[in-house]
Amino acid sequence: MHVADHPLITHKLTVLRDVATPSPTFRALTSELVTLLAYEATRHVRTHEVTIQTPVAETVGLAISEPRPLIVPILRAGLGMLEGMTALMPSAEVGFLGMVRNEETLEPSVYAERLPDDLSNRQCFVLDPMLATGGSLLSAIQYLFERGAQDVTAVCILGAPEGVAAVEKAVEGHDVTLVLGALDERLNEHGYIVPGLGDAGDRLYGTAG
Repeated sequence: MHVADHPLITHKLTVLRDVATPSPTFRALTSELVTLLAYEATRHVRTHEVTIQTPVAETVGLAISEPRPLIVPILRAGLGMLEGMTALMPSAEVGFLGMVRNEETLEPSVYAERLPDDLSNRQCFVLDPMLATGGSLLSAIQYLFERGAQDVTAVCILGAPEGVAAVEKAVEGHDVTLVLGALDERLNEHGYIVPGLGDAGDRLYGTAG
């Protein structure tokens, strides 16, 4: 787990947390914040050496290796993070996972997906703004490993200790990295992160049903 401690991240998070911040500002800041988090999340992206010619001389640099990384936002709130991630890694492919909680079992399930059938040897980056209980994120991570993903990095704006503990316990033995903008105090009785920033999906897109 990596918790970002850059002052620009903390500054942007402070504005995101403010209940008075309007949706257009919230969306713009989310994108900016995720680009900063993506810098940390992609620290171990696979590369290979390439030889290029500069205006002065031949030199050896690095290029992102094939198969290209796969970015997977969890619908709907994860969509608000996608632009910030692709801004840093435009050559990545993008897949989608739609997840909903079963009202009877309270377990999350996949209701829509757009992913390659075979994820063998792929590095996957899951986008989910809030790591609260960890249920949705864990289901997404397990879904990707079942498809053959080699390693998964989860990028979250905020996390709660309860969700972090659940993820750490469930993914033991797998190659999983968790990148957070901040680790908050706790979950309240309604499952919201405290102090948190409220419902990320509603603040990004409104409450229309």
